Amino acid sequence: MSTITESVNVTVPIRAAYDQWTRFESFPRFMDGVEEVRRLDDTTLRWTTRIAGVLREFDARVTERVPGERVAWRSLNGPTHAGVVTFHRLDETTTRVTAQLEMDAAGFAEKAGDRIGALTHRVRGDLRRFKTFVESHGDRAGDRAGDRAAGAGRPAAPDLDGR
Repeated sequence: MSTITESVNVTVPIRAAYDQWTRFESFPRFMDGVEEVRRLDDTTLRWTTRIAGVLREFDARVTERVPGERVAWRSLNGPTHAGVVTFHRLDETTTRVTAQLEMDAAGFAEKAGDRIGALTHRVRGDLRRFKTFVESHGDRAGDRAGDRAAGAGRPAAPDLDGR
């Protein structure tokens, strides 16, 4: 199993960063290879990914959430993985977002990609795209009406904290 830890500093308040991250349905807008994330219930998410032409669907469960601080998950089926994303206030307008993931590369291509650092590169890229995404929304990242006005393209769903 591989462990990957990557961080990015985003220029938004901590709550805006957390609120946007826990809006899982928006992941396809900044995560490479993620086609859809759909909420099945308060803690279960169905993921659809297409990586290197391979379409996969799997479920993950949110195992811990501390509003404004952290969200953790683990897969229920499909590729074995678990992780936690933490949010650290650096100042009033800057937040460090740290993702720590444990993944078990399943097939030959994934194992080869893991050996050459492809998973780390993907996570790093996803965090950079999250930075661009959340900063482009500014303080509106926590405002669902603002997201709809900005043309998010999909109706907003409540995050795990019910907002």
